[in-house]
Amino acid sequence: MGYFRVAAAVPEVKPAAVRANGDALLCTFFEACEQGADLVLFPELALSGYSCGDLFLQTHLIQAAREEALRIIEAASAQDTLIVFGLPLSRGGRLYNTAVVAAKGHVLGIVPKTCIPNAREYYEQRWFSSADEVPFSEVRFGREQVPFGSDLLFRHKTDCRAAFAVEICEDLWSPIPPSSRHAIAGAQLIFNLSASNEFVGKADYRRALTAQQSARCMAGYVYVSAGIGESTTDTVYGGHAIIAENGRILAESERFRDGSQILLMDIDTDLLDHERRVSSTFRSAIRRETDINRRVIHFSRRLHEAHEAAGPGRRPVSPHPFVPDNAAERDERCREISAIQSAGLAARLKHTGLKAAVIGLSGGLDSTLALLVAIGAFKRLNLPLEGLYALTMPGFGTTGRTQGNAEKLCSGFGLRLETLDIRVACEAQMKDLNHSGEPSDRAYENIQARHRTAILMNKANMVGGLLVGTGDLSELALGWCTYNGDHISHYAVNCGVPKTLVRCLISWAAETWAPPGVKTVLEDILATPVSPELLPPGGGGEIVQKTEEEIGPYELHDFFLYYAIRHGFAPAKVLHLAETAFNGAHDASDIKKWLRVFYTRFFSQQFKRSCLPDGPKVGTIALSPRADWRMPSDADVSIWLEELDKRAPLKNQRDDSHSLD
Repeated sequence: MGYFRVAAAVPEVKPAAVRANGDALLCTFFEACEQGADLVLFPELALSGYSCGDLFLQTHLIQAAREEALRIIEAASAQDTLIVFGLPLSRGGRLYNTAVVAAKGHVLGIVPKTCIPNAREYYEQRWFSSADEVPFSEVRFGREQVPFGSDLLFRHKTDCRAAFAVEICEDLWSPIPPSSRHAIAGAQLIFNLSASNEFVGKADYRRALTAQQSARCMAGYVYVSAGIGESTTDTVYGGHAIIAENGRILAESERFRDGSQILLMDIDTDLLDHERRVSSTFRSAIRRETDINRRVIHFSRRLHEAHEAAGPGRRPVSPHPFVPDNAAERDERCREISAIQSAGLAARLKHTGLKAAVIGLSGGLDSTLALLVAIGAFKRLNLPLEGLYALTMPGFGTTGRTQGNAEKLCSGFGLRLETLDIRVACEAQMKDLNHSGEPSDRAYENIQARHRTAILMNKANMVGGLLVGTGDLSELALGWCTYNGDHISHYAVNCGVPKTLVRCLISWAAETWAPPGVKTVLEDILATPVSPELLPPGGGGEIVQKTEEEIGPYELHDFFLYYAIRHGFAPAKVLHLAETAFNGAHDASDIKKWLRVFYTRFFSQQFKRSCLPDGPKVGTIALSPRADWRMPSDADVSIWLEELDKRAPLKNQRDDSHSLD
């Protein structure tokens, strides 16, 4: 599955207590091994302690640390897990602040620190030399001749995605960190051994710096700093550990905690590999950089094949990747998306010189959001809402609930709503076509959708306005729209918003800025089953045609869209992640069934996405043929479905997802 499980470990240490520090390091290492870590990272100078001061000039301390390092490597030899720890190492009359990388009883390489701080409370140049001053490429360590230098790249023998490099503390703070060049050379994981002291605001800066470097390098970045056992003579150390991935902090330790602690997380090298492949900026950096030669050192370890559904190291897998879990972040996300949508429509109105807009209002989710966006755009332009024309066009499947909500919505905003019943006109057209007039085929449904679009287009011409499109990103992905019907508009404000986020935006509007009388209407719209309402309602006037019963739950399809299209994951991995995220909420067989529907429809419905109207991109996924997504309309889905079927294919599955309308 492409996961590399990392452990950022903060052992109990004390300055110059080399043997006790080694025992604490080993104890923490074995605990991390039991939790399945592929690599365990310890802080800077963890064996000797970072805050030894002039004791670093004592030969005995240096020799004791070296001997303890050999003992640790031998003691850890029975484990398959890699270990990286800090060590003061003397060679050729110079002392280096180094990171030892070892596995299975052997030292793979030793990396010296490049940027040696010498300001304020830091005065490392008093003792240590920089990697830039190293006149040799190997050192004798125990019985081995070991690669030494800041140019080492460690790569898995069979999985080239599992490649990492090491930098030490201040290296990250430099204008061009060594990790930037390591990433260009192929390192997808960066490990930083640090001893960063604490003062007000520094943790926030560290957090931002780590996240940003992981984003800039499109890498996993694992940072671990010395803990509170270090000397407190002039500064205090908090044991800050951070695991970040491509700009996102996956896990963070509790600072100032007594005792040892382990921060464990699976980093997705598959995801990082995809991000780099699609980034022309990253590729151009490789072309521009000439000094990226690295000595590659291979290691072997059986890496995790699957993401665990529970237990230590499990990556957070949200069932709703488009909607933040945190309330404050969710509020900010909705505010920004709303601004993008309304600003896009306002700019289009301003460019065209038009002061009117037309919206087909059904009383459903998408047209409601489009109306809210249009109101925001008119406010931006200081245009009177009289220029916003809302039309509701009841057809064969329209229910009193949805039509009533459309009427209440307009009333609450002080908008006039024009009602045009399309049933007679549609019946006339079916009669002209010798259609039975029965809801027996797609024509019965799509005659209504296309007739509505024709009315809206003509109305826009009459009032000199733009027809505002209502279809969302999820519908575009699945092709759940009528070609040349609701598929077409002058400007599609929701085209970048998936259905789960549509719900979130409407809920946010209800809570933050909608008039009091509108809030209850919006809440009922959110509670109404999603439906195109093209088939006759039930005997009690209830909605019978329910979209999610026909094509599957939108929360699943949005999840599939995020991981299959945004991250390019293979079907087996998408299925595995979905089973993890929706464990207990959806049956595994249903998840697989709807994932098959997703792939089939996504491929078969590309022709609709090939001729989309303009509309704003609001997130990392967009399906515009002019920008983010270019795909042949006749691409074959077979290999995607074949991989999906390898995992106990479902029997007797109905597949009616090939409609061209």
